[in-house]
Amino acid sequence: MDSLPIQSKMDCSCMELALEGERQCKAGDCRTGVQFFEAAVQSGTDDLKTLSAIYSQLGNAYFYLQEYGKALEYHKLDLSLARTLGDKVGEAKASGNLGNTLKVLGKFDEAIACCNRHLEISRELEDKVGEARALYNLGNVHHAKGKHTGRCGDQDPGEFPPEVKDSLQKAAEFYEGNLLIVREIGDKAAQGRACGNLGNTNYLLGNFSAAIRYHEERLAIAKEFGDKQAERRAYSNLGNAHIFLGEFDVAAEKYRKTLQIAKLLGDKALEAQACYSLGNTYTLLRDYEKAIEYHMRHLQIAQELSDRVGEGRACWSLGNAHTALGNHEDAMQFANQHLQISKEIGDETGQLTAQMNLADLKQVLGINGNQHLDESDVGISRRPFRRHSMENMELMKLTPDKKGETGGARPKMNKFMKSASVAVEVDREKKDKQMTQEEMSEDSFFDLLSKFQSRRIDDQRCSFKPTAQSEPKLESTENSLKETGSEEFLDMVAGIQSSRMNDQRAELPRYPGLNSQEVITQYLHNQPTEEPDDAFFEMLMRCQGSRIEDQRSAMPPPRPAPTVPDEDFFSLIQKVQSSRLEEQRTTLPKLIPETTGKKKKK
Repeated sequence: MDSLPIQSKMDCSCMELALEGERQCKAGDCRTGVQFFEAAVQSGTDDLKTLSAIYSQLGNAYFYLQEYGKALEYHKLDLSLARTLGDKVGEAKASGNLGNTLKVLGKFDEAIACCNRHLEISRELEDKVGEARALYNLGNVHHAKGKHTGRCGDQDPGEFPPEVKDSLQKAAEFYEGNLLIVREIGDKAAQGRACGNLGNTNYLLGNFSAAIRYHEERLAIAKEFGDKQAERRAYSNLGNAHIFLGEFDVAAEKYRKTLQIAKLLGDKALEAQACYSLGNTYTLLRDYEKAIEYHMRHLQIAQELSDRVGEGRACWSLGNAHTALGNHEDAMQFANQHLQISKEIGDETGQLTAQMNLADLKQVLGINGNQHLDESDVGISRRPFRRHSMENMELMKLTPDKKGETGGARPKMNKFMKSASVAVEVDREKKDKQMTQEEMSEDSFFDLLSKFQSRRIDDQRCSFKPTAQSEPKLESTENSLKETGSEEFLDMVAGIQSSRMNDQRAELPRYPGLNSQEVITQYLHNQPTEEPDDAFFEMLMRCQGSRIEDQRSAMPPPRPAPTVPDEDFFSLIQKVQSSRLEEQRTTLPKLIPETTGKKKKK
C-alpha cells in the first residue's frame, strides 16, 4: 500500500482507523495494522469499550511482530481498563493474553498467575471455550518453564531433576484437561495441538510409549486437515521417541518420511535436520556408509546456510563414522575441521571432544601426540591421555624421610650444583633489596595519595557558620544550634517526608487515547464499590514481586543452529561413540613375574 492512501486514511475517526487496523492484521500485514491502531489511539475516543478493544488488538499485533515489551504494555492497559469497566469476559481475555506474553519473556510465575485468573473467570462464567484456552495456556507455561529449567544440564529425557519433572507433570495434567474439553466440544484442530503437546511432554518425562500414542493421533489429525508442517513434526517426534525405545529401524522409517515432506515443502533447513537425524540413526544401526551419506548432505546444506554449529556437528559425526570404517586419514581431516569450527564459535565442549578424537586418531596412526596442538587454547581442560611410558614409572619420593629430617648426612653435591646454589642465593638477596625499595616507594606514594584524598573529602563536608564574629563559648554555640539549626533541619525533614508521601499517593489510571479523563471519574462514581478478590491481589503481588528480576542481566542467547533439530538425541550418540572408543583402546600386556632360583629336575 502506498504512503499517500495510508496518510489520507489517517484523517478518519478513531473507530474507522481501528477497523482498518483490524482488517490489515487479518490480511497478515500487522506492521501496517499497528500504524492504524496507533493512529486511532492518537485520534482518541470517549468510548471505553472501543479503547479496550484497541489495546487488545495492539497487544496481539505487537506480539505477532515479536515486540513483546510493547505487547505487554498494551495488554496491561487492556486488563486495567477491563477491571475498571467490570467486564469479566474482557478481563479473562486480557489475563490470558498477558500470561502468554509473560511466558515468552521468561516470567513464568507471573504468567501462571495470569493464566490461573483466566481459568477462574472462565469457570465462573461457565465458558467452556475460555476454560479450554486457559488450560492450554497453563500447560504451555509449565511446559516452557520445565524446558527452560532443564536446559542448564545435559540430561536425557526422563532424567531431569525433580523441579523440572514437576513442571512437566503439571503441563501434562493441564493439556489432558484441555484435551477432554476440546473433544467434548468437537474442536479437531485444538485436539491435534493438545495431542502434539502431550506427546512432547511425555517424551521429556521419559514416557516414550505414551508419547508415541499421542503423536500417532496428532499425525492422523494433521493428515485429515492436510497440514504438512504438522505432519512433518509428528513424524520427527515419532522418530525421536522410537530412538529411545531402541527401535532404530522404525525411527529411520519415520525420519525418511520427515525428509520427504521437508523436500516437498522446499525448506532446506528442515531437510538438513532430517538428514542429521537419519545420519545419527544409521550410526546407531552401525550402517556407517549410509550415515556418511546423510551427514555429508547435512554438511552441504549447513555450509549453504552458513550454520557453523551445524557444520561442527556434521564434521564431528563424519569423523566418528570414518573412524568406525577404519578411514583414519579422513577421520583426522573432519576432526581438525570440527576443532577449528568449535574454536571459532567458542564451543569449549566441542573443542575438548575434537582434541580427544584427534589424540586417539594420532595414537592409531602413530603420530606424535604433541604435534599440531595449539597451546593457546585457554579454558579448555584437556583429558590426561594414557601414556604407556607414564604408566610404568615409579613415583618419586618428594618428602624427606625421618633420617634426613633429624640431621642425617647431607647428600653430596658436585661443584656445578654448589656454584648454582650460591648464584641463586646472591640473586635472591638482590631481589629482596629491590623489593624492599619498591615497597618503600609504594608506601610513600600511597601516603601522599591518601593525604590528597582526605583533603578532597574535607572540602566536601558541610559546616555550620557561626552568627557572631567573635568566637562564642561552648554553651552559647549549643543554644544557637538548638534555636536556629534545629528548626530549619526539622522543616527540611518535614518537607522531604511530605514529598515522599505525595509520591506514594494513588492516582486515577491514565489511558492513552482517552480524550477526557473525567469519563473514568464519572464512571467510577456511578459504579458500585466492589473490593477486589484475593485471586486478583495474588496475581498483582506476583507481578510486583518479580519486578526486581527485570534488573538482572540475562545469559547471552545460544548461537542459532537452523540445520540441527531441537531434540537431536546428541547425548545418546556420544554415549554410544564413547563406549565404542573405549572398546578399541589397547592395554599393555601383563608382566610375567620372574621365578627366583632354578627349577628342580625330576
